Amino acid sequence: MILKSILALMIQTEIQIRVRYGETDRMGYVYYGNYAQYFEVARVEALRELGVSYRKMEEDGIMLPVHTYSVKFIQPAFYDDLLTIRTRILKIAGTRIYFGFDSYNEKGELINTAEVSLVFVNAVTKKPCPPPDDLLLRLTN
Repeated sequence: MILKSILALMIQTEIQIRVRYGETDRMGYVYYGNYAQYFEVARVEALRELGVSYRKMEEDGIMLPVHTYSVKFIQPAFYDDLLTIRTRILKIAGTRIYFGFDSYNEKGELINTAEVSLVFVNAVTKKPCPPPDDLLLRLTN
């Protein structure tokens, strides 16, 4: 097993998401709660680009519940906007992995920033556990 107490990273990926009508509120803005789902899609795709499957981690008995989530809203996004979400894997510290997000509209304007930390949890014991060796190897190569 690879043991690293803190693995500082700066791996960045990018995805695009088109805002659907049902994701907006009465004001026509993207409803704030939908950004958590956008960031989840971005997070899963960031890991996929590294060759790590969220599904396989779960099949191998490791879950990743959210520990902390914060977002700063700068300006709204609207129906049919094509959003670009840049995802950074910031670090792994102990049993946690940290992601940062920046969302941009089609004009390239920053609309929000966010950070999320997740905990590696053993699916059987429901206790925090070390990150999978495969993930650590991919992050360091």
